[in-house]
Amino acid sequence: MASVIDRDELKGLIDAGEVIVVEALGSVYFEEQHLPGAVNIPHTEVRELAPRLLPDRTAAIVTYCSNAACRNSEAAARELEAMGYTNVRKYEAGKQDWIEAGLPTESSAVAA
Repeated sequence: MASVIDRDELKGLIDAGEVIVVEALGSVYFEEQHLPGAVNIPHTEVRELAPRLLPDRTAAIVTYCSNAACRNSEAAARELEAMGYTNVRKYEAGKQDWIEAGLPTESSAVAA
């Protein structure tokens, strides 16, 4: 079972470039706003996308979704572990906690 990481530790790992952050929400939510440097792997597509997007099964990976009530990050972390990934954690508080703390986000939205 993936352990939990808090916002401060996650920010430190992101700032140091020592973690791969995975948003487990659908692409619409990811494109609108995501944590810095995050990759989008919806929880229902982990088995399909992870081998290509996360080739190193020993890399530090943190999954997250919208907030503590959302279970997508847990589902994604569980699937990654089942696939043999060995260093998976989850940021349970999610994107809502990150934004409410005033931390930076990125957007992939394409202008119409």
